[in-house]
Parts: sequence; C-alpha cells; structure tokens
Amino acid sequence: MANVTPAKLDNMEVPQQSPKNNNPQWEPTDHHPWPWDEATATATAKLFECSRIKALADEREAVQKKTFTKWVNSHLALVSCRISDLYTDLRDGCMLTKLLEVLSGEQLPKPTRGRMRIHSLENVDKALQFLKEQRVHLENVGSHDIVDGNHRLTLGLIWTIILRFQIQVIKIETEDNRETRSAKDALLLWCQMKTAGYPEVNIQNFTTSWKDGLAFNALIHKHRPDIIDFKSLTKSNAAYNLQQAFNTAEQLLGLTKLLDPEDVLMEHPDEKSILTYVVSFYHYFSKMKALAVEGKRIGKVLDQVLEIEKIIKRYESLASELLEWIELTISVISNQKFANSLTGVQQQLQSFTAFCTLEKPVRFQEKGNLEVLLFSIQSKLRANNRKLYIPGEGKSISDINKAWARLEKAEHEREVALRNELIRQEKLELLAQRFDHKAAMRETWLNENQRLVSQDNFGYDLPAVEAAMKKHEAIEADISSYQERIQVVVELAQELESEGYYDSRRISAQKANILRQWGLLVELVSARRARLEQNVALQKIFQEMVYMIDWMDEMQVQLGSKELGKHLLEVADLLQKHSLLEADISAQTERVQALNAAALKFSELEGYQPCDPQIIRNRVNHVQSCLEQLQELASKRRKELEASRQLWTFFQEMEEAEAWVREKERILSSSQSYGKDLSSVVKLLSKHSIFLGELGGRRSLLQSTMKRGEQVLLRKRLSPSNIQEKIREVRLRWKRLEELAASHLQKLQDASSFYQFSTETDDLVVWLQDAYRLVSSDDFGHDEYSTQSLVKKHKGVGAEIDQHRAAVLNLRQQLAALAPDYHELVDVQIRIVEVEQLYGEVVEVAVLRRQWLQDALAIYRMFSEVNACEVWIGEKEQWLNQMQVPQRLEDVEVVQHRFESLDQEMNSLMGRILDVNQIVQQLVDGGHPSASEVRSCQDHLNSRWNRVVELVEEKKDLLNSILKIQNYLLECNEIKSQIREKRTAVESTQYNSSDLGSVLVLQRRLSAIEAALVVLEPRLVQLQQEGELLANAHPAQAVQILMHFEEISEEWEALKRTLHGWEDSLTVASRLQQFIQDLDGFLTWLVKTQAAVATEELPRHLAEAERLLTHHGLLKEEINRYEEDYAKIQAVHEVLALEEADLPYLSLQQWLQKLDVGWNKLLGMWEARREVLVQAHIFFLFVRDAKQAEACLCNQETTLAKAKLPTTVEDMEKAIKQHKDFMMTMGLHLQKTTTALKAGESLIRQGNIYANHVKEKMESLQAKSQQNLQTAQEWMERLQAHLTLQHFLQSCQELDGWAAEKEAMLMAGDETLQTRAPKRWLRHRAFMAELAHNKEWLRRIQKEGQQLMEEKPELAETVRKQLLEIQQCWAELESATQAKAQQLLEATKADRLVQNYVDLDKRLLCMENQLQGVEAGPDLASVNSNLKKLQSMETQVEEWCQEVGDLQAQVSALPLEAVSKEMVDDQQNTVGTRIVRLLEPLKERRRILLASKEVHQVSHDLEDEILWMQDRLPLAMLKDHGSNLQTVQQFIKKNQNLRREIQVHKPHTDDVLERASAIAAVKSPEVDSVRVLLEKLSELWGALQEGAEQRQQLLDATYQVQQYYFDVAEVETWLSEQELFMMNEEKGKDEQSTLQLLKKHLVTEQAVENYAETIAQLSRQCRALLELGHPDSEQISRRQSQVDRLYVSLKDLVEEQKAKLEQQYWLYQLNREVDELEHWIAEKEVVAGSPELGQDYEHVQLLQEKFTEFASETGSIGNERISAVNQMVDELIDYGHADAATIAEWKDGVNEAWADLLELMETRAQLLAASHELHKFFNDCKDVLSQIEEKKQRLPEVTARESKASAGTLKRILSSFEHDIQVLVIQVRQLQEVAAQLRTVYAGENAEAIVTKEQEMIRSWKELLSSCEDCRLQVTTTTDKIRFTSMVRDLISWMDTVICQIGTGEKPRDVSSVEVLMNYHQGLKSEIETRDRNVATCAELGKALVLKKSPAAEEIKAHLDKLMTKKKEMIDKWDRHWEWLQQRPAASSPCCWMDCTHS
Repeated sequence: MANVTPAKLDNMEVPQQSPKNNNPQWEPTDHHPWPWDEATATATAKLFECSRIKALADEREAVQKKTFTKWVNSHLALVSCRISDLYTDLRDGCMLTKLLEVLSGEQLPKPTRGRMRIHSLENVDKALQFLKEQRVHLENVGSHDIVDGNHRLTLGLIWTIILRFQIQVIKIETEDNRETRSAKDALLLWCQMKTAGYPEVNIQNFTTSWKDGLAFNALIHKHRPDIIDFKSLTKSNAAYNLQQAFNTAEQLLGLTKLLDPEDVLMEHPDEKSILTYVVSFYHYFSKMKALAVEGKRIGKVLDQVLEIEKIIKRYESLASELLEWIELTISVISNQKFANSLTGVQQQLQSFTAFCTLEKPVRFQEKGNLEVLLFSIQSKLRANNRKLYIPGEGKSISDINKAWARLEKAEHEREVALRNELIRQEKLELLAQRFDHKAAMRETWLNENQRLVSQDNFGYDLPAVEAAMKKHEAIEADISSYQERIQVVVELAQELESEGYYDSRRISAQKANILRQWGLLVELVSARRARLEQNVALQKIFQEMVYMIDWMDEMQVQLGSKELGKHLLEVADLLQKHSLLEADISAQTERVQALNAAALKFSELEGYQPCDPQIIRNRVNHVQSCLEQLQELASKRRKELEASRQLWTFFQEMEEAEAWVREKERILSSSQSYGKDLSSVVKLLSKHSIFLGELGGRRSLLQSTMKRGEQVLLRKRLSPSNIQEKIREVRLRWKRLEELAASHLQKLQDASSFYQFSTETDDLVVWLQDAYRLVSSDDFGHDEYSTQSLVKKHKGVGAEIDQHRAAVLNLRQQLAALAPDYHELVDVQIRIVEVEQLYGEVVEVAVLRRQWLQDALAIYRMFSEVNACEVWIGEKEQWLNQMQVPQRLEDVEVVQHRFESLDQEMNSLMGRILDVNQIVQQLVDGGHPSASEVRSCQDHLNSRWNRVVELVEEKKDLLNSILKIQNYLLECNEIKSQIREKRTAVESTQYNSSDLGSVLVLQRRLSAIEAALVVLEPRLVQLQQEGELLANAHPAQAVQILMHFEEISEEWEALKRTLHGWEDSLTVASRLQQFIQDLDGFLTWLVKTQAAVATEELPRHLAEAERLLTHHGLLKEEINRYEEDYAKIQAVHEVLALEEADLPYLSLQQWLQKLDVGWNKLLGMWEARREVLVQAHIFFLFVRDAKQAEACLCNQETTLAKAKLPTTVEDMEKAIKQHKDFMMTMGLHLQKTTTALKAGESLIRQGNIYANHVKEKMESLQAKSQQNLQTAQEWMERLQAHLTLQHFLQSCQELDGWAAEKEAMLMAGDETLQTRAPKRWLRHRAFMAELAHNKEWLRRIQKEGQQLMEEKPELAETVRKQLLEIQQCWAELESATQAKAQQLLEATKADRLVQNYVDLDKRLLCMENQLQGVEAGPDLASVNSNLKKLQSMETQVEEWCQEVGDLQAQVSALPLEAVSKEMVDDQQNTVGTRIVRLLEPLKERRRILLASKEVHQVSHDLEDEILWMQDRLPLAMLKDHGSNLQTVQQFIKKNQNLRREIQVHKPHTDDVLERASAIAAVKSPEVDSVRVLLEKLSELWGALQEGAEQRQQLLDATYQVQQYYFDVAEVETWLSEQELFMMNEEKGKDEQSTLQLLKKHLVTEQAVENYAETIAQLSRQCRALLELGHPDSEQISRRQSQVDRLYVSLKDLVEEQKAKLEQQYWLYQLNREVDELEHWIAEKEVVAGSPELGQDYEHVQLLQEKFTEFASETGSIGNERISAVNQMVDELIDYGHADAATIAEWKDGVNEAWADLLELMETRAQLLAASHELHKFFNDCKDVLSQIEEKKQRLPEVTARESKASAGTLKRILSSFEHDIQVLVIQVRQLQEVAAQLRTVYAGENAEAIVTKEQEMIRSWKELLSSCEDCRLQVTTTTDKIRFTSMVRDLISWMDTVICQIGTGEKPRDVSSVEVLMNYHQGLKSEIETRDRNVATCAELGKALVLKKSPAAEEIKAHLDKLMTKKKEMIDKWDRHWEWLQQRPAASSPCCWMDCTHS
C-alpha cells in the first residue's frame, strides 16, 4: 500500500484496539501476497523465519537504543543536558531540538512550552523541518511517530542524524585510480588502511570484524602507540580487548563509551552501533592528523624566514635609530626658547650654523644606506616568491623621508626664529635708552608739584575759602593734563616688560617709583581738596544758621495774635493759615535739625578740623533754643483755634441733620408709586437702598455730633443754652424717619417679587416660543454634515427643554409665595396655564423633529455610501472592459492573482452595499417620505453591482478556460512521462520463478506500479473528460488538446499490454493486488475524509455556522456515495477468502477489521461534528436573542439613571404611580430576557460546546436584569421612605414595655428561692439568652434611629431623646441581670462538683468489671481487638485522672460552705482510692497481650510470603521463549518486571525470615507452626531467584536472533519505496516550485546517503549470523547482496535527478533577478529624466541635494546588483548551462540599460549644476543690492552723530563703515567675474537677465561710493573743527594758568629768593616757547578751516582772535614780570629792606 501505512491505520482505530507492538512492519500485513500455489510447509517455514528475524531485530534494536542514547548524551553534555530513555525523552521535541543545535551549530526555533500532545508535535515538526532544510530525507517519518514513541522510526531518525552530521562528511580517495568513495565504504577503507599490517586484524565489515576487539585496539595503537600495548593482546580474550579499548578511548582520548563489550560479543553485532562508535574514532584521529600536517608546513617556511628576519631586524634597528635621532633633533631645534640678551642670541646663531654644516650631513648618508638595505630585502623576498616586506608603521622609507622633511622644516623655522630674535633684542635696547631719558624728566616735575600742594592757607570766612578753592582747581587741572606724559613712560616700561627685556627689573623699579610719586601727588591733591571742601561746607552751614535765626524772630510775632473767629468759616480760615505756619515751622525744623547735625559732624572729626569744636556747639545750641520757643507758641495757638472750631461745627452739623431729616420725611410721605415694571421697581429699590445706606451713615455722624455736643456741655465754655434742646428735637425727627423708611422698603420688596415673577414668566414664554420655532423648523439639512450639525443642535435644544421643565413646574410655587395683593390676580393664573400648555407642545414637537432629523441623516449617509460604491464600481468596470486576457500561463497567473485581490475588494464593497440595503429597508419600513427615491437609488446601485459581478464572472470564466487549457496540457505531459516511466520499469523487470526472493521483489514492484496505475486511471478518465469539454469549448485548439490525449492513450495501452503479459503468471496475485489497491484507495479517502470531518474549526457568527452546516451535509452525501465502495470491498474479500491460503487470509482479515473500525469511526466522527455545528448554530441564534434583550435592558437602565426625586407630596404620588407603570413595562420586557435565558439554560442542559459563553451571556443578562429590578425597587423604597418614622417610634415603645416587664420579673424573685440552684440557673440563663437575643432588637432600633437622623435632620432631636431613654433602661436591665447571674452561678458550681465525683466513681467501678473479661485470643484478630480495648481503657483512665485534677483545682478555687466542702472531700477520697487500685492490673494485662500478638503476626507474615512466591514461581520456570521479536520482547519485559519485583520484595522477605528465626529459637509448643512455615519459605525463595536469572539469559539470546530478521525486511521495504519515488521526473513550473522540488530531492538524497550506514550495519549483522553458523545462512547472504544492488542503483538515480533540478532552478533564479533589475532601472530612469531644474536658488539646492543622494544611492545599489547579475551569468555560462545563449542576451540587455541610466544621471547632474550657478548669481546679486541699500541707509546716521560725537568717535564710525564697504568691493568684483563667465555660457533671456542684474548692481554701487565720499569730507571737516576747538580751549586754559602763575609768588626777601623766582620765571618762558609750536599748529588748522568755508567759520575766527589775544597778554605779562625781577636784586640788599620796613 503506497499511501496508507499500518501506522496510519493504527491512528484511525479506537483506543481499545491500539496495537501492543510498536513495530508493526513485522506483521504479516506488511508483506505483499505470496504465490498461493506454494505448499503449506513453505508458509509455515517462512512464518518461523519471520519470527526469528523479528527476535533478532528486537535484539538489534536494544543495542541500537543503548548506543544511540549514549551518543546523544555525549553531544547533549555540551549544553548540560541528558536523556535516560531514547524513546520517551525525545517525544516532546525539546531534547531533539537541542541535539540538532549542538550538531549543526545553528539556532533552531525556540520550542513551544507545554506538555500537551499538540505542543510536542509542534516541537518535533520544527526539528524535522530543520533536517529537511539540511537536505536530510526522512521517508515515512512524521512528528506523530516520534511523539507516539515509535521505536523503529525513532531509531531511524537518530541514525539519519548520525549519517548526516557524522558519517556523510567522510571522503577518502585511493592512490591507484583516484576513485572517490563515500560514507560507509570510505570509513571501511580508512579502517583497513589504518590497521594494515596488524596481525590477526582483518576489517571487512562493521559487524564481525570487530568482535575480538583487536580492530579497536589497532586503531588506537596506530595513532597513539604510547597508550596501548598491542603485542600483549590475544584474539581469544575478546572481552578483555574490547574492555581495554573502550576504557582507553574514554579515559585517555575523551571518547564517550558508546558500546559495552557484551554489545559486540554476540553472534551478529549491530552494524549501526559499531559504525557510530568507529566514526567517533575517525573524527578524533582526523583532527590529530590535520594538526600534524600543519606543523610540517610551518617548519619548511621557518628556515627561509629566519634568514630574512635578521636583515629586517637590522633595517628596523637602523631605521628606529635614525628616526629617534630625527625626532630628538626636531624636538631640540623646535625649542623656541632663546637667550634673553643680544649677546646670547648671537651665540645661539653660531651653534645652529655648526649643526647644519657638520652633524647633519653624516645622518643624511645613513638615510641613503637604509634605502639600499630595504632594496636588498625586497630583492631576496622576490627571489623566494614571497610576499614583499612592508616595514612596520612609521619605519618605511616614505616615513623616514617624511621625518627628514619635518627635520628640514624645523631647521628652517629655527633659522628664521633666531634672526627674528636678534632683531627684537636690538629694538629692545633702543627702547630702554628712550625710557631712561623720559623717566628722569618726569621725576623732577613730580617733586616740584608735591612741594607746591603741601601748603594750607584757606582763610576764615566764606569768600576767602571759595577763592582758595578756585586756586586749587587750577592746580588740579595742570596735574591732570600731565597724566598723559606719565602714561607714556608706563607704556614704554610695559612694552619692555612684555618683550622680555633682560634688565626689566630695573625698568620696573623705576616705573614703580614714578607711579608711586604720581600716586603720592594725586593723594596730596585730593587731600588738600578734601580739606578745602570741609572749610567751604562749614562756612556755608554757619551762613544758613544766621538766616534761620532771623526767620524765627519774624514767626514769633505772627503766633502772638489773640483773634479766634466769630463763626465757623472764619475759624476755618484762621486754622488754615495756622496750618500753613505750622507747615513752614515743620519744614524749617527739619532744615534746622539737618544744619545742626551737619555742624556737629565737624566738631567730631578726627585729624584735621576746619574750626574750633566749641564754637560749633555754641552756635548749634542757640539755634535749637530759638526753634523750641517757636514750636511752643504754635501749639498753644492751635489748641485755642480747635476749641473755637468744635463749638461752631456742632451747631452747623445739627442744623444740617435737621434739614436733611425734614427733606427725607417729605419725600417718603409724598411717594405713593412703587413702580410699573421690574426695572422701575429695581431702580426704586436701588434708590431706597442708597437712602438706607445714607441713613446709616447719617446716623453714625449724628451720634458722633451729639457726643461732641455733650462734651461741649461738659466743658461749659462758650456754650449757648439751647444745645440740649437741639439734641432732643433732632432725635425725635430721626426716629420718625426710620419708621417711614422701613414701611416703604416692605412695599417695594413686594412689588419687586411680583414683577420678578412676571418677568421670569415672560422670559419663559419667549424662550418656549423660540424653542417652538426651532423644533418646528422645516430645515433638515442639505447633506450629511449639515444634518449632523442640526442633530447636534437639536440635542442641545432638547437638553435645554429638559432643564426648563423644573422652571415650569416651579411657577405655581413662586405664585403662592407672592403678596396677597398679587397672587390672587386672575390674569396671573391664566398666564401660568398658558405657559404649561405651551411647554407641552414644545416637548411633543421636539420628539417629532428628532425622529425626522435621524431619518434625514440616515438618507444622507446612505447617499454617501452609494456614491462611494458607484465610484469604485465605475473604476472596476473601466478596468474590466479594457483588460485583455493573456494566453501565457505565467501572465494568466498574474491576472488571476489580481482577480484574487479584486475578490477581496468586492467582498468589502459587498458589505457596504448590504449596509446600504439595510438602511434603505429601515427607511422604507419606517414610512419615510423619500422612500421611493431611496428605493430607486438602491435599485440603481444593485443593478450596477450585479453588472460588475457578471462582468467579473465573465472575465474569470474566460481566464479559467485559458488556465484550464494550460493546466490540461501541462498535466498531459506529466502523465505521459509517468506512464513511460512505469512501462520502462515493467519492461526491465526480470525474475526467476524458482527463486522466492525474486518473486517477492517482482510482486512488490508490480504491486507498486499497479497502485500507481490505479491512481493514474481516474486521472486519465478525468483528463479525457476535461479534454473533450475543453475541445468543445475551444474549437480552435481542439486538435492540439485531443492530440495530447491520443498520445497519452497510446502510452497507456502500451503499458497495459506490457502488464497483460504478466497476468498469466501472477493472476491470483493481481486479483489480490487489485483488491489491495481498492482497499488502499478507499483507506486514502477514509483518512482524508476523517481529517476533513475531524477539523476543529468553529464558526464565528451565525452565517458561518449555517455555511459549515451546509458543508457538513455535503460531506455526508460523499460518505453515502462511498458506502457502495465499502460494500464492494467486503464482497471482494469474501470471494478472496474462498481462494487464498491461511497466511494472507489472516493478513487481509486484520486489514478489513481495521477498515471496519475506520468506517465506523468516520460515521461517529461525522455525527459528532454535526452535533458540534448544530450546537454552534443554536448558540448564535441565542446570541442574537440575547443582544435584543440586552438592548431593552440598556434602555431601562438609561431611564432609571435619568429619574429624579420630586420635592412635593403631589409630585411624589405622581412619581410613585409613574414608577409603578414603568415597573409594569419592565415586567413585560422581562419576558424577552426570560425567553433568552430559557434558551441559554436549554443550551447548557444539552451540553452545548459554547456553554461557557452562554453562561457568561446569561450571567450578564441576569446581572443587568437584576440590577435594573433592584434599581427600580430601590427607587420605590426611596419614594416610600417617609413611612419609616412611625415604625421606628412604635418599635421604641414595644422595646421599652418589654424591658420594664423583665425588670419587674427580676425584682419579684421570692418564689424562686425554694427551687434548687441549677434549675434557677437554667431559668436565668434562658432569660439572659432572651436578653441577648433582644439586644439585636435594640441595635436595629438604634440603627433605624441613626438612619432617620441622617435622612431627616429635622427629627434628629426627638429620635436622639428616644434612643437615650431606651439605652438607659436597657443598661439598668443588663446590670441587674449580671448581678443575679453571678449569684446563681456560684451555687450551681458546688452542686456540679459533687455530681461529677459521683459519676466518676460509677465509671471506675464499671471499668474494673470490664478488665476481668480481657484475655489472650486464639488468633491475631482477637489479640488485636483485646489490645485496642485495653488501650481504650488506659486512655480513659488517663483522662479520668486528669479530670480528678481539674475537679480538685475547681474545689480549691470555689468558696464553698462547710457542709458542701465535707461532702466534696468524701467523694474525692473515694475516687482517688479506686483509681490507684485499677492501674496495676492494666499493666499486667498489656504485657500478656503483646507477647501473644508477636507470635500470631509472624505466622501470618510467613503464610503471606509463601502465597506470594507460589504465585510467581510458575512465571520464572516457564519454558516458552517466544517465536517472534514481539513475543520475545514481551517475555523479556515480563521477566525483567519479575526480577525487579523480586529485588524490591527482598528486604521485606529477609525481615520476615529474620523475625521468624528469632521466634523459632524459643522452645514453646506455640512456635512449632512457625518453624514449619520458615523452612518452606526458605526453599521457595531460593528456587524463585534462581529460575528468574536463568530465564533472563535464555531470553537475551533469543532476542538477538529475531532482531536481524526485522531489520532485513525493513531495509528492503525502504529501498523499494525510494526507487519508485526517484523514477518520477517532475520539473518545476517556476522558481518556487523548482526550489521546493530541489529541497525535496536534497532531503531524499540526504536520506539515501544516511541510509548507507543502515545497509552497512545490516551487512555486519549478516556476517555475524554467518560466522555463528546460522541454519538460514544461504538465504541471509542472498538477501544481503540484493539489498546492496538496490542501494547502488538508487544512488545513481539520485545524482542524475539532482543535476537536472539544479540547472532549472538557477535559470529561474537568474530570470527573476534580471526582471527585477530591469524594472528597478526603469523606475530610476523616470527620476533621472525629470525636466525640473528649480524655480529659485533654494529650490535648486534642494533638487541638487535630493539628486546627489539619489545618484549616490542608485550608483552603489546598481553597481552591486549589476555585478551580482553579471557574476551569476558568468558562472552559469562557465558551468555549461543548456540555455547559455539566452542568459547572455539577458546580460547584454541589463548592462545596456544600466549604461543608459548612468548617462541620463550624468546629464541631469550637469543641468542642475548649471541651474545652480545661474540662480546663485541672481541670489548673490540680490544679497549685494540689499547690503548696498543698507549701507546707504546708514549714511544719514553718520551725519546725525556729528553734533553729538567726538572726533575719535566719528573717525571710528567712518572707519568701520569704510571697512564694510571694502568687504562689498570684493563681493562686487566676484559677481562681475561670475557675470562675465555666465554671459559666455547663456544666451537669450538668461543672458539679458544676467546683464540687467549686473548693471543694476553696478549702478547702486557707484551711488554708494559717491555718497560715502561726501560723508568722508563732511566727517573730516567736523573732526578738524572739534580738534581745533579742543586745542583752543586747552591752550587758553594753559595760558590762564601761566598768567596766574606769573607774579603770584612771595615777595623776594633776599638775593637768593630773587634768583629762585627768576629761575622759575625762566622755566615758564621755556614752557611758553615749547607750547609755541602747538599754538602755531592750532592757528594753521583754524585758518585751513576758514579757507574751506566751513559752516562755523565765524566761530573759528573768534577762537583764533581770542587765542592770539590771550597769547599776547601772556607774553606781555611775562615780559613785565621779568623786567620787575631783573630790577629786584639791587633793591633786595639789607639796607633797602630796612628802609622799606620803616617806610
């Protein structure tokens, strides 16, 4: 059977019939039918052979399992994992995934977490998919096989993995013919080569050749002779050899011990296990060899390298030395630190010259030698054909040359620096000389001026001090003008210091001395000025004091007046004048205080004092005393005036108050109007409130006035007699006025309330009218947006209507609150009724408008959807009408894919159309006025949609017809090739009728071919029908279609004729094969149908549920159609049962039993699936009903949420009635919910699959329904809450009466004193229980009271009082009850103690009687029963002892009376004596019972052990060892379980024997039975252990034999299946299908390669069986050779098919790459060919940036893709591909398109560059023009600053402006050059635009230059004028100083003083002569300005005249003084001086 394996049938069976064997291939059903004419004996022999092979296969499987487990663990150890059972631990897929990750080194998908079967299947699928991607073929291995623990397939999977990752990589080439072998043969050859020459080692296979262990040891010794002593090994000691080899490999080589010696020491060792172990040796030693080869190769090169290394080291050392010298020299000569003197720099220059001429040439010669040495190294390396030497980083010749260049550069810089330093030192020497000269002059001048400013002669009055101040200011001016000269000296010194002059310390010291003297002079000048300022300030203060004393004398005269005024105005005038005087006094007081404080500061000065301090203090005291007298007079005068004003003020205020009261009384009395409307009333109220405020203010003022009048009365000074009468009269009038005001206010308020009510009513009416107009509007919008806006507005209006409901309802309450004169008006009542009616109309119309707006919105939305749908339909109609259906298959598939996307869009649009139809239906059902229009629009849309659907279906039909033709032709070719392959296979089949094996092979092959033909025949019939239909549908192609089928028919007939020749010899086999094929086809359909029925897909909505139900009904119809085939198979089976032999009959019987089970299972699955779908359909019907009920509940919830609590009694009653109606409506709606819930309950009872969802939905409905009911009930309770108060009061009264009754009962307790205490205590406890129970009553009343107080605050006081009374009464009752309870409790406890002792005594007496009946029993059960009774007695005695102790403690704790205490003590002594007497008998009776129990227990255990061993002894002695692998495995498993059970039971048996031996040693008649049982148990135990061990050894031997037969049959089956599979020459239609075929083929190829190990292992098993002399050795050898031939043939087929598929796949792949690249180039050409060149400069920049990025990205990506395509094409052509010419054409086309794209991109780049240059010119011109304009605007600013700025400022501004213009000069010139270049490039409009821009810029530039020149002349003139004015001012000031200095010295007293004065005067002459040059310069400058006709020429002339006049005056004065000094020496003699003195 090709498609259905027994494993699949097993999965189809029910669990009760699952097979026990995990390897069903060994069942007879796996063998193809035998020739039934063979004898029965042959069949029996074959059956025995199969059983033997099965046992050997089982044995082999066990060895493989152990080996593979160890191999897997050896690799899993790398990830710290391990498995214990190969079959079970791989089932979840996690360990399998980790194993593949370790072997492949790749990361597999992460395993799915979970323990369910589906998780395990998913994980194993991931691992198997990875193996398929690694080209590992897994035939008939599925994830379910591994998860189910299939032994054979699990081992096959591990073996396949070993082949792929361990064995497949082995490739060895022989020396003679260079033949390449692979896998097993290569590994065998490697072993033979490595063990050649070892005695007694002959490796011919991987089974028997390794049994003696010498081969393993030889392999190890060959590679590691140091760890194996091979000579000491002998062939006879195989176990030792194997053990040593395995241990050595594990301990010293690190190879995992995959095998044990017993796994190899068997008749037929397992080939796969040995091959797996040998492979690990191969990989280990291969790594060793690779390392050795690499070492030899390295050694050959070392000698050549060492010779050159010496030269290289020498080169590197010389280069390093030279580079170090260069770097050192550079660092030395780069040091710019020179000697800081002229002599030192000259010496450094001489040293540098010596370096350049002596040291440097020697190093230059060394550099040349290095170049020669490097050349010699490179020559030697070239001679040895080695890579040239590249010096290390920084040591190459180029690096040395660079370093030498840096040295020369540093040398040049050193020379230049030295010469510059020499020049600098010479310059510093000149500066030092200049500094010394100037410093000497400045020091002399400073000394003279210090002497001058040290003198103080200021005078003693203000004029003298001011004259001294002026003289000092002249001195300061002269000194400040000398600061510039001092600064010149400082600058010279700083320059010398900054330049680092070597004698800078002296310079600094001299500079510091000059600065110190200058600072001292400045300090002296400032100190002298400070002293002068102090004198000036003090003299000014003294002058101010004199002025203040005179003023105070005048003020005292004014304050002495006695005039106080005769009325209030006069008094106020006097007070005002007095206030002015006081203000003057206050102001002068501050001034006096300031003068005094300032004067006193001078008296407190330390150091210099300008005046005597005592004089200052005397003057201050005099001024202060005058001020105090003046202040006293002013205060006295004010008091007198204030008293006069207070009197007259009182009279005036009283008169004003009386007049105001009279006026207001008159106004209030005459006013009878209270307004006509609300505004007038509000105005009157506002006026009245103002009046009341004024009244309050007047009241306070009147009261204060009256208080002042009373104070005046008390003083009785100047007080008229009518003050008191005036006060009384005014008070009476004021009281009458207040009464009138209150009455008037009340009337105004009443009127205001009425008018307010009227106004609100009018406003409400106006609003209702406006609202009525809005809600009755005919505007419902013109589109969806406007209608939505209207709906939104209407919602707002509705909300406002709801808000105004309360206002309408409150109108009547407001009316009731009005004054009686107003609320009884009839008009007002009518008005309210009209408002209420109008409000009702507005509400009704609003509801209607809301519905109309919603209908309009639905219509507009429907029209919007219709428009969108029609737009889409129009687009698709246009596309479909223009579409042409292609004829090529590839194009047809593309169009078909487009139609698939179109189907998705149409499905989406269909939903929208259905929505439109639903909206239309709703509008029509609702009776919309536009229903006909809407219906017509719907019909139009539906008609267009139907047309599009018909057009699509028409195009699809045309497309499908073409696709059918292409598929038909393709399928014809495939079937024809398959038929030819089958015929070739049949014709090449040969067999020998006498050879049973060849017959079986032929039978299997023909069965496979016939099975394939059975599959092909329906396809042929279908293909014929399809061809006829296509020929009828397409007459033009009918000949081509029918011709293909004719060819297939010819091939089919030829195949049938070939097969017909075999029918005579295999008639019965053919008949049986036909039956099996029918059975196979039926089973295939059965599996497929079961998969379809078993789908777990569940519907997601009602429509899908109905669809799935329909589909399921179709499946039932299909099953009914196949029922006839099922009956036919049964009938054929009955016919064959009469003809066939027993063996196949049994096999077929099993197949048909499984078929029956599968058929019944299918019917059951269909029924189960139908039940699921029906339940789903019912569930979705329930969901629909539930949603409807849920909508009703949501509406109820909304209504309840919007309910509001009324505020009046009538409204409350109305609300209760409405709520009851609402609850009645809820009851009606509840039926819908109840119906849905009943449906849900029915679903749950029926066990619906959606029961959980149903339950959730029911719970949601129930919750909402209950919540709504609860909310409605709560609302009803809130409406009825006002009834709870009376209930509360009634409860309080009842509780109060009950408490009083119980309290009376407690007091009346005399009759109860005669009753016993316990009874009284019980009655009292009942009363306490009743009290505790009724306390809940109290709590409930308290809770109700608290709730009432919270809900009704107005009743809180009453409720609180009632609660306090109840709580107080209850507390008294509880206290009395507790006291009575304590009294009764003590009496009851004493009675209980006595009763407890009496009861305990009775129990002890009863136990003594029971103990007499406890005796030792005759068996174990009675003894145990007596022991339990005794133990119970002991426990009771212990409890009673404890009870006695508790009673004693109670006695001691209770205060008992004497009688009671004596009675208790007697009972206590009696009980204690009885307990002591009972303890000893209990202990003795326990000892006797325990001894008897031990004897009985041992006897019982011995009997149990004997029974247990007798049950298991027959199983250990069983002689049947099994006839096949399955039975042997079962026997082994049972025996292992028995041994394990014996091992587990051994400790218990030993314990029983030990205890029995101990008891048997006792000499007693009771122990004899124990001795007999002990002996019998010992005999049985020994026999059981020995029998189990012997049977295990026999079963192991049988297992090895059966395992081999199992493997042989498995290998033959697999090879036959693979050969048939490889005969199919299917080719892919496209790249994807070809890739899938190639992957599938690679997997198959890998599977075939990996199966080599299986073949080799089978061969080893065969040789092992032959060596053991098995009876069937000849047949085993023949079958083994046949397997080898099949395997070689299969490998050849695999290689041939692989080559064809690879070429086809490469061609498809190249075609896809070329198409994608051409499409990409076309897209890029669109971008590169864009004509857009930019609108402005920024746009061009943006385009350039984007195009640069585009070009870069396109170039890099395009080059990579072009290179990849060219490389792929070249490789395919070099490979010799069949379509090389087509490939070359593809290459040329792609390269040509790429070249065109590059040229196009280059052209666009040039165009953009030119556009960028042009727009940049325009942009730059624009910028320059804007800058020129900005400069022009700045020119007026320069002119405006002339009058404000100094000469330096104007020059700086002009310089900055001219610098900015210079920058513009460069820009203008550059733009002129760019314009000239552009004019040569552009012509036409661009050239004219360039010229225009250039001329505009040049014109503006010339204008700017002209303006700048004018500004420069103006600034120059202004600067000269400012400089001239400054010079004139300085010179005149200097001349004034000189004139003052001439003749101002002291009078000469002697000749020496005359000489001094003459020298001083001569110095002034020198200074005058020096300044003559400045005067001349200033005069020349002034004349020049006058000649330039400056605007200020007259002013300049005046300055010149003044200057010349002052100069002449100075010179004349100097001459006069000089003449006078020349005359003084003669007159300066002593005599003359005496004469002058006397005269």
